[in-house]
Amino acid sequence: MALPPVSGGGVRPSSPDAIRVMLVDDSAVVRGLVARLLADDPDVVVAASVGNGQMALSTLERQEVDVIVLDIEMPIMDGMTALPKLLKVAPGVRVIMLSTLTSRGADVSLRALEMGASDYIPKPTAAHDMSTSRDFKVELLEKIKALGAARRRAPGFKPKTGTTAPVRPVTPVRIGPATVTLDKHIPETPDVIAIGSSTGGPQALFTVLGTMRQGTVPQPILITQHMPATFTTILAEHISRVSGWDAREGVDGEVITGGRVYIAPGDFHMLVEAKGTQKVIKLTKTPPENFCRPAVDPMFRSISAAYGRRVLSVVLTGMGSDGAKGGKGIVDAGGTLIAQDEATSVVWGMPGAAAATGACSAVLPLPEIAPWIMKLATRR
Repeated sequence: MALPPVSGGGVRPSSPDAIRVMLVDDSAVVRGLVARLLADDPDVVVAASVGNGQMALSTLERQEVDVIVLDIEMPIMDGMTALPKLLKVAPGVRVIMLSTLTSRGADVSLRALEMGASDYIPKPTAAHDMSTSRDFKVELLEKIKALGAARRRAPGFKPKTGTTAPVRPVTPVRIGPATVTLDKHIPETPDVIAIGSSTGGPQALFTVLGTMRQGTVPQPILITQHMPATFTTILAEHISRVSGWDAREGVDGEVITGGRVYIAPGDFHMLVEAKGTQKVIKLTKTPPENFCRPAVDPMFRSISAAYGRRVLSVVLTGMGSDGAKGGKGIVDAGGTLIAQDEATSVVWGMPGAAAATGACSAVLPLPEIAPWIMKLATRR
């Protein structure tokens, strides 16, 4: 069913081009709170609000939606059952899973990403916290707007006929392929591979590391993925399962060895320090950078300082610009930077910002990134 207009002081009318959202949660209270959080932004409109996956399917068959915010546990049809059905009905729709900050919630969210969800957002523990948490509101709005814009500009996007309001493609400010200048220096065989990612990053990491399986390259791989605590633990487990790599969260003081994948733990920046001939991990709670902790830029800076020019850095899909400055610094020190291309990125924010620096040796579709890394990493 369609959500009635949300009244209240300061609520602005929606733009005719607003990103259209469907809220799916068995709690009418939660749906109402989320709708009110979104109501102040004219670039977002709640087009529908329903209580389970079956109702979401019925609504999606007759109404245009750009983004679905989907709860996991619901009666009649839960979120995990509904997810593949929703994507079949509307293949381009973006789905954000509402998750809990628990190990089970993290595991289910990552499985949802493997099944085609675009992203997740952890729920505050109580409805009151949801209505008062500025962080939750900001994160949800950012993800809805970024994913909705990506859906509108995707190749082949066509609004359904007979929708209740016009849906126009978004014309974003973008970095077209013709404007990307590549760095021409000849990359060196690296001693370490460093990867940064955010929105869409888990899926991209599964693809890259699933192709570049354990034993194909001898270097250690260090990853900063924007994720909260608990989620990074489960991410390491999923990477181990899909790729065969020995993936783990980094531990403060741990000596870095080849053949392992180190994940920055949630709420810590993961850095590298040189101690004699060894390189060790250092975890810090210094202030967030680019509004994130863990953040990619501090990891990139520290790796460049520890390894010099023998660094290969990779920026995968994600919102914002984290990794661009650090990646440029790696190249300035003689290392190498590559980025995922726009067409295969869930959001071309981070890799687009990296490409805009002119420091990338390559800007590649996701399926070509692992082969490129393996070729350079095993070159003698």
